[in-house]
Amino acid sequence: MHHTLADLERQIATVFETSGVLPASARSVARALVAAEAAGQSGHGLRRVPAYVKQVRSGKVDGLAQASLAHPRPGVLAIDARDGFAYPALDLAVSTLAPLARSQGIASAGIFRSHHAGVMALTVERFAEEGLVAMMFANAPAAMAPWGGRKPLFGTNPIAFAVPVGEPADGIDPIVIDLALSKVARGKVMEAQQKRVAIPDDWALDPQGQPTTDPDIAMQGTMAPAGGAKGAALALMVEVLSAGTTGAHFSHEASSLFDDKGPPPALGHFIIAIDPQATAGAGFGARMAALATLMASEEGVRLPGRRGRSLRREAQETGLSIDDSVMQAIAAL
Repeated sequence: MHHTLADLERQIATVFETSGVLPASARSVARALVAAEAAGQSGHGLRRVPAYVKQVRSGKVDGLAQASLAHPRPGVLAIDARDGFAYPALDLAVSTLAPLARSQGIASAGIFRSHHAGVMALTVERFAEEGLVAMMFANAPAAMAPWGGRKPLFGTNPIAFAVPVGEPADGIDPIVIDLALSKVARGKVMEAQQKRVAIPDDWALDPQGQPTTDPDIAMQGTMAPAGGAKGAALALMVEVLSAGTTGAHFSHEASSLFDDKGPPPALGHFIIAIDPQATAGAGFGARMAALATLMASEEGVRLPGRRGRSLRREAQETGLSIDDSVMQAIAAL
C-alpha cells in the first residue's frame, strides 16, 4: 500500500502509545523509523516495529522512560536513556550538544542505558545542517568475532560522520557517511530472514566460522567484518568509545535487539560535535563546497549521503509503498 510519511508517522506513533510509550517518545521513535524507511534503510525501518513493541510490553524497554542530562565537564554531556528507546535520548543530544559545541569549539555527549541507534546518518546530519562537523559511534549486541575468532564479542558497531558543505543558508546537502563495521548491517540479515530469502555468502559466518547463505544460521553465527582484520580492529575502537567511555554495556553483555527476552540491552552511543570555524575560520564552508564540487566533477562519483537524502525528499513528495506483510504485522499488534 502507498502511504504519506505523515500518515505513517501517525500510525506508528499510535501503535507505540497504545503499547505504553509516552506520547513524545512514541513520536520520536515513529519519526526515526519512518525516516529510515524513506531513506531506503528498511532494515532499520518499519520492520523493527513488532520487535520494538514486544520489548515495551515485556518491560525490556521502558516506554515511560525520560532521558536525563548531566554536564560533568564544560565540553562533556552525559545522557542517561534510562532503558528507554534511543531516539528521545538522541533528540536530547542534538538539542543540547549543538549549542555547547558552538560555545566550546568542540564538545561530546555520551549516552548510556540506551537501545538501537537506528540510522545514525539521520542523527549526525542534524548537526551538519547547523554548520557543525559530527561523528557518532554506537555499539550493538555481540554479532562479530575478533579477527581470528569465532565467538561473538563485538557488535556491528557503526560509525557515522557528517560535514556541512557551504553555509547553512546555501541549502547544499551535507556529506554524510554511515557504515557498520560488519560487511553489512545485521538488520539486512534480519530482513532476509523475514522475507525467507538467501543472503550472499560473504555477509556472515555460521557458528563454526564458515560462510553461509542461510539467514537463520547467520543469525546464530557471526557477521563478517568489513575489510577483514581492519574492520575487526575498528569495531574494538567503537566498543571502547561507545561503551567503555560511557559506562554502557559492552556488546557481549547486551541482550538482543530482535526479541523480547532478557534484560534491557543498555547500549552506548558517543557523539562528538565540532564547530569548524573555531579552527578553520569562516572559509570552511566554501572550502568544503569546492572539495565536494571537485569530487562530483568526475563521472561515476557519488557524494556520500546524497542518495538517502534524495530518497527521503522523493518520499516526502510522493509517499512510500510499504509491503503489505509489514503493515499487516504492525496492524496485528
